[in-house]
Amino acid sequence: MPGTITVGLDGTEHALAAADWAAQEAVRRGTDLRLVHAWVWHPTDTAYVGDRASEERTLRTMLSEAESRVAEAHPALDVSTELLVDDPVPALVAEAARAGMLVLGSRGYGTLAGYLIGSVSLHVLRMTERPVVMVRGTGHVYKRQVLDFAFAAASERGTSLRAVYAWSIPTVLLWSPGSMWLAEQEGGLEPLHRQILADALSPWREKYPEVDVVEHVEAGTAAEVLLSHSDRAGLLVVGRRTHDTGLRRLGPVTHAALHHARCAVAVVPHA
Repeated sequence: MPGTITVGLDGTEHALAAADWAAQEAVRRGTDLRLVHAWVWHPTDTAYVGDRASEERTLRTMLSEAESRVAEAHPALDVSTELLVDDPVPALVAEAARAGMLVLGSRGYGTLAGYLIGSVSLHVLRMTERPVVMVRGTGHVYKRQVLDFAFAAASERGTSLRAVYAWSIPTVLLWSPGSMWLAEQEGGLEPLHRQILADALSPWREKYPEVDVVEHVEAGTAAEVLLSHSDRAGLLVVGRRTHDTGLRRLGPVTHAALHHARCAVAVVPHA
């Protein structure tokens, strides 16, 4: 696959930004696009819940959704996906050797925590002899339509808005206790996520200055953290992706909100 452009996905918005960039580049060059995720089953890995089969299904769904996103934007582009059963660094180095270009997502943070989170990419960059492109994501954790609806609803009701952000420890840190210790020396990972949320909310704070915003950042699954605040809410606002072709699916967080929230739930479609 000498001319193929390969993208390493990890389920983050930054990786999807890399896929978007790579798709445009593949169209420009007239080459194929390959989307991959490297994975080895670790029974003690707390980043996923469930057994090996359920984790594999989750990852294949992630690849499939990324493929649908790219295909919708570029219908004529030849796109393939593969779940690589190998540790990320050697798998991506091998992919780089086979491809014309390897594309990875970059969070773009200058802190030590950002360095650690991107350590897989840094190892790949050091080890490969092929071109690697790092694409910086936009950093928008929340989708524009969802935030606009939530802020407008709070403004119309004259009430405060609670923005809830859930985060989990990156898998790469779980593999390396030494890396976790270094992250703690920088004050832990939570301040990094607080900054991500603050940056995402900033444009809407300016647009709706009358809305009192409470920012809540907590470690845990998105559904659990969100639902823990539903009993104090008048309206819970969640998003639904619309880029999937064919069957429209509700995500697990939206499903959880619809079934278990103790207040009214607004589901806002977003691209």
